[in-house]
Amino acid sequence: MKQNTSKEPVAIAEADELEIAAFLERVWSEDGLAERTLQAYRQDLEALSRWLATRERMLRTARREDISAFHGSQPVAVRSMARRQSAFRRFYASMARNEPGFEDPTLLIERPKTPRSLPKALAEREVEGLLHAPDISTTLGLRDRAMLELMYASGLRVSELVELPLAALNPRQGVLRVTGKGGKDRLVPVGEVALEYIQSYLTQARPVLAKGRQPPALFLSKRGEGMTRQMFWTLVKRHAISVGINSKRISPHVLRHSFATHLLNHGADLRALQMLLGHSALSTTQIYTLVAKEGLKRLHAQHHPRG
Repeated sequence: MKQNTSKEPVAIAEADELEIAAFLERVWSEDGLAERTLQAYRQDLEALSRWLATRERMLRTARREDISAFHGSQPVAVRSMARRQSAFRRFYASMARNEPGFEDPTLLIERPKTPRSLPKALAEREVEGLLHAPDISTTLGLRDRAMLELMYASGLRVSELVELPLAALNPRQGVLRVTGKGGKDRLVPVGEVALEYIQSYLTQARPVLAKGRQPPALFLSKRGEGMTRQMFWTLVKRHAISVGINSKRISPHVLRHSFATHLLNHGADLRALQMLLGHSALSTTQIYTLVAKEGLKRLHAQHHPRG
């Protein structure tokens, strides 16, 4: 095959661009994939398209040996390899479904084995310390306390928390209407303590942050605009460090993971937890049972005389 020796990036064939765009549109409408996942799929498919062009092939005409050779020529970490293969499998499976007789070149390619990492959860006493970290005598401190209380009480994703509109809260019923992945709505209970702090925030802090305007977001930055994921991550990290929690043990989803783990520890039903978290598949929720088991093992090893 003809090899490209130029350092200039190989252009993507127009036909490949159209195939990629059509595929991304399909998986977005059918599965509601996150924008970051769609972007990663696009980058992986474009990289494959450029590499195939050096072998005078296109995505549609790629064979199994081409896909395997691409993986061998582009070494990446195991997780990146798994994501890349996922993009290719979905792309060609979609093509095979829509075109009878099309042979999927990824069918016989072995999938990489990825280590299953468990979500990181804080101990209940650590969560209590984190929740009490903000100074609620200040406007921003009251906002932070309300956000932390709500995330731990309801198990929201970070994106769901910062994108909550004011209209999503029903204080009389004590529930939130949350729009999750794929645009799916669910009702989530807030809890009495979190609701009290949200009400205090709404009456004391939010009007100050809104500066006389009527922004739609529930939680506002000091500029009077909606919060971002980065803003929330920054405040979680700052408050965690202030109460002695190692910053390496903090992630944007740490309160969501703690919410799920602590509910299971106290006997929550797995399917109920699935509904609260907004997981489409029970298998996604089941990983928290492993977190709970690991915690029990540590307690046994630490406190049992023969641990």
